[in-house]
Amino acid sequence: MATRKAPPKAGKAKPAAEPRRKPAATRKPVAKAMARQPAVEPTPVLSEVRERIDGIDRQIQALIAERAGWARQVGKAKGPLKAAVDYYRPEREAQVLRQVLDRNEGPLSDEVLLRLFREIMSACLAQQEPLKVGFLGPEGTFSQQALQKHFGHSAKGLPLASIEEVFQEVEAGNADFGVVPVENSGQGTIQSTLDMFLTSPLKICGEVELAVHQYLMSRTGRLEDIERVYSHPMSLAQARAWLRQHLPRAEKLAVSSNAEAARRSRTADDAAAIAGENAGHVYGLKVVAGPIEDRPDNTTRFLVLGRELFSASGHDRTSLLVYVRDQPGALYGVLSPFARHGVSMNRIESRPSHAGRWQYAFFIDVSGHVQDPGVARALAELGEYAADVKVLGSYPVALG
Repeated sequence: MATRKAPPKAGKAKPAAEPRRKPAATRKPVAKAMARQPAVEPTPVLSEVRERIDGIDRQIQALIAERAGWARQVGKAKGPLKAAVDYYRPEREAQVLRQVLDRNEGPLSDEVLLRLFREIMSACLAQQEPLKVGFLGPEGTFSQQALQKHFGHSAKGLPLASIEEVFQEVEAGNADFGVVPVENSGQGTIQSTLDMFLTSPLKICGEVELAVHQYLMSRTGRLEDIERVYSHPMSLAQARAWLRQHLPRAEKLAVSSNAEAARRSRTADDAAAIAGENAGHVYGLKVVAGPIEDRPDNTTRFLVLGRELFSASGHDRTSLLVYVRDQPGALYGVLSPFARHGVSMNRIESRPSHAGRWQYAFFIDVSGHVQDPGVARALAELGEYAADVKVLGSYPVALG
């Protein structure tokens, strides 16, 4: 007899299968991702921001006043001196400004901070008496801009008619220092400046590098009105290609300075000047075009003239005037000691010595200060080949 299977016992229903979980490595860490989201900063309250800025300004002003007070103490520590020039030390200023650059972590640029600190130091020094600095004038020249970049606006500028007059006024003591151009990155050396060192007792105590931008400016501001263009010969050369393209028929007239060109152009509608924008502001001219210099890296180097040598700043340049003996290998003999003692030569330029027909002097720039051991040993060895060696100056390398 067949048997039947018993029906299954009643019980709980089998639960549905759970969804398969992703491996831990593939799951998104939601909590961690949310934690990494940057916190949204609350919108600042303008009145609170301004109050904070006002507080910082008060602190800055108090610190500047404190610095000015200590600058006066420096004057007292040096004892009774004759004039502001006796308090000025370019090597110390260079050291201070290098520290400013070393500390700078933004957001202001090195150029901006250098300008701010130069003005602070200029104002502090002027407490005693403003420095009197001669420059190739009139008002509005690149030489004036170089003066203000190096000495700040608290120095008193003395505009002079020629490079020769700048030398003469510093030699006579009517100016404490002088600023003269010496070379341009595109057009080379300014020979009249080098020639003055052949007879002048002055020393180089600083250098300034100035980015030069040339503008065509006139009274009307219209290119079609221009029939003649005034400028310094070097500025005319720096814009030669632009002038050839845009003003091929205009007469080009060389004058003693760009500011003089601007002064002449303000009186006639058909005249224009090539100069810096500052000259245009001084003489009320409108910009026709610019910058118009042929090279975008156009830079002029200026020398600061004084009556004495200063101590080393730690990063210096030495300028020499060397008269060589008339013998084979003389120039090689003059240059060899620098190589032997590890002294880099930055520039060499020959000029007629004015001591005799076909006799030449060499202007040589080397790295280092005349007090540095390597430079001192090299100079000591020049005697065999050099008829005379004149140290024109040892001074801080240009900053900014």
